Amino acid sequence: MDISPPPRYRRVALAACFGTFLEWYDFLTFASLSTIFGQIFFPSADPMTGLLASLATFGVGMVVRPLGAALFGSLGDRYGRRMSFIATIALMGSATFAIGLLPTHQQAGVFAPLLLVMLRLLQGLAMGGEIGGAIVYLTEHAPVRLRGTYTSVLQLMGPLGVMASSFQILLLQDRLSPQAFLDWGWRVPFLVSALLLLASLRTRMALHESPVFTELKARGNLARTPLRDCLTDPHTRLRMILLFCCISAGGSLLFFSSQVYAGVFLKTIAGMDPVQTGRLTLLATLALFPLTILAGWVSDRFGRRPVLLGGLVIGALGLLPVFAGLVRVSPLSWPTTALLLIPVFALALVTGPQTAAVAELFPARTRYSAVALPHNLAAGWIGGMSPFMVTWIGKTSGIPLMGLLYPTLLLAVGALLAWRFLPETRGVDLHE
Repeated sequence: MDISPPPRYRRVALAACFGTFLEWYDFLTFASLSTIFGQIFFPSADPMTGLLASLATFGVGMVVRPLGAALFGSLGDRYGRRMSFIATIALMGSATFAIGLLPTHQQAGVFAPLLLVMLRLLQGLAMGGEIGGAIVYLTEHAPVRLRGTYTSVLQLMGPLGVMASSFQILLLQDRLSPQAFLDWGWRVPFLVSALLLLASLRTRMALHESPVFTELKARGNLARTPLRDCLTDPHTRLRMILLFCCISAGGSLLFFSSQVYAGVFLKTIAGMDPVQTGRLTLLATLALFPLTILAGWVSDRFGRRPVLLGGLVIGALGLLPVFAGLVRVSPLSWPTTALLLIPVFALALVTGPQTAAVAELFPARTRYSAVALPHNLAAGWIGGMSPFMVTWIGKTSGIPLMGLLYPTLLLAVGALLAWRFLPETRGVDLHE
């Protein structure tokens, strides 16, 4: 069976996904440099305290994502997806470029971390509007029969952003002395984002409006108060709760555990060399690409619900044993790679069908708002704060692995709710 997308859909996917890639590249470059930022923006006699301050700043950007979701979600439902796409990418790219120009704590004192926090807030607002819009836009263009397969590519933009950011940082650390990287090398990934921003704006300016939104507009059936309509409708509100607790919280917890915190853990708790850590996490990220598309295809054949549920269960059962094993095995041995692949596999099962499933849950009139708000609440407040929470709980308890109870218990709750309440959505009509 031929599952290759037609040329028109490929153009749509490229425009939507390239911008989302830039959003994730910008957003996660900060996470990749969290240990460096702890030194240059939050200097402290205790390195762990500086790391916690850096991770908290990363979390600030995640916490404001729901505000961006509410703002850009309403604009997307009222005036169209295209306008929101252009605004979010311009805001994210500008804020990221500005981070590369910031003075350090040594140069500007307390003003340096304050400026950094302000720019993280802008990044968070942009990210909040971006993700929900990209999900809705791409799904509304996809053919029903292969909706899970075609839209799964959007979920690869996060790992691709991590990979591009990690590769660039790894290359810089390999070619520069530690002091040179600390002095100026860390700025390079942020400044390079200006070139990516220009390319992304060009692709997004060429976007056509979603066919579903165009039809709604032609019928005069647009929502005037989409967010209020979502919250006052019991059916939509229940599905927003399920999206928050099961799909989005589960996916974001697994993403930050496997793609963000794993690197921090290997460097700070397992004591692995930063270059070795970068190579291992890059390998685990590469494995996510085929696994995610495969999971999307499986959801087209057998349904979204069983695939999503499988990922949540594997994540809940596997996180603690995986990280406990990483402390005990040799850094460059094959068991280390095998252990890192377990949460990656769980992540693929959740994110492969995720794009299609979350859009299929909601009616067309309020879909952007209904998707964006709970997704960003979960990703921002649950997943985004997880690196900080895991590190803080581990430091406070004196047992680093104790912090992993945070994502483990939340994944278990998500799995139970999904098993009991999550409906099957494969094949629904997105025009309704």
